[in-house]
Amino acid sequence: MAQLKCIVVTPEETALETTADFVALPLFDGEIGIAPSHSPMIGRLGFGEMRIKSGGTTTTYYIDGGFVQVANNEVNVLTSKAMPADELSREAAEKQLTEAMKQPATTDELTAIRDRMVEQARAQIRMSKN
Repeated sequence: MAQLKCIVVTPEETALETTADFVALPLFDGEIGIAPSHSPMIGRLGFGEMRIKSGGTTTTYYIDGGFVQVANNEVNVLTSKAMPADELSREAAEKQLTEAMKQPATTDELTAIRDRMVEQARAQIRMSKN
């Protein structure tokens, strides 16, 4: 069976480069599943869980927005943050949510910043196990 090459890049590093049987990603308006021979596409990522299935094992990462490109059995993820789900801290995410809710939202720009911080924190809380 064909496999996908999955590459996850952040501004600091190539966070992950692996092969996979299936990749699920959070889009800004839902979720997408990518299997080998998927049609070429570019999508805007949301905040949440990226699942990589390979050989019967599923690895989970937190993805912090960005973009995905799929072409020729290769999934390229460009994101500001990618971290294994087991490294997420529920306590830190709850603190971020509390701080975000205190942010002023007196202009459209400040409202957008606050809403982004709230979405990030909620996605991390949903994924955290500790």
